[in-house]
Amino acid sequence: MKYAIIGTGAIGGYYGGKLAHAGNEVHFLLHRDYEYVCQHGLQIDSCDGSFHLDNVFAHRSTSEMPACDVVLVGLKSVNNHLLADLLPPLLHEQTVVVMIQNGIGVEPDVQKTFPNVSLVAGLAFICSAKTEPGRISHQCYGSINLANYSCKDKEMMSRLLADFQEAGIETHEVEYMEARWKKAVWNMPFNGMTVALNTRTDLLLKNPSTRQLIYDQMMEVIGAAQHMGVKNLDASFADLMMKMTDEMTPYSPSMKLDFDYHRPMEIYYLYTRPIEEAARAGFPMPKLAMLEAELRFLASDK
Repeated sequence: MKYAIIGTGAIGGYYGGKLAHAGNEVHFLLHRDYEYVCQHGLQIDSCDGSFHLDNVFAHRSTSEMPACDVVLVGLKSVNNHLLADLLPPLLHEQTVVVMIQNGIGVEPDVQKTFPNVSLVAGLAFICSAKTEPGRISHQCYGSINLANYSCKDKEMMSRLLADFQEAGIETHEVEYMEARWKKAVWNMPFNGMTVALNTRTDLLLKNPSTRQLIYDQMMEVIGAAQHMGVKNLDASFADLMMKMTDEMTPYSPSMKLDFDYHRPMEIYYLYTRPIEEAARAGFPMPKLAMLEAELRFLASDK
């Protein structure tokens, strides 16, 4: 299949690079490092084995790119308003668009703009960063769950999973609501808390007070999800996330990097939207609502 990457950053660059390295035709949308990648290629420094792509299908605009079978959207959700112009040149009747973004409510909102497009949620479990032009640093993990939101073509989903797996990416198909809320169990506490307290994931867990607060916030997310009807999500998943983070390389999540580099933070889909949806289901999230308020204060101060 033919792939397009919108957002060749830490996430899109890594998964697109893996797919291209495995022999798939992958077209990358690039901006600031377009000239560099055209001249020098794309370097993936990975804990699972580094590699370099010498000849990259690099593009400045989606209008220069071919229609593709799969589009991986690695943009930050604060830029989703750009999709109205970016996506149409890449689409044919069977194109599947994979939204590799954090938060709750992403796919329903994109579907309003593109009612006939097949959407899949991509839930990435990865520590990676774009460290300089044309270079992705993959530090640990790297799996991705694919959750079908509106794709009716089961064969296409099977081919998509197979391509990821054959590229050496641990990939599973999962239920949509369960996947989105499970990802929120980690994202909502750690993204915001590293910003609010100007710290890293490991330091939050080493301090007994913030460790308990992180766990309490996880349980708020789990309680909200249960009120929304999500299955297979209870305290054991919070325990697993705590253990996984204890074992993780000390890490600054994407929101912390955005804050440090004076970029807009993804507050709406990571905090506002899930808090609102939980409230409509009759479940308040007071600790995370307080964190959201702190983040909005910090964002306004930037």
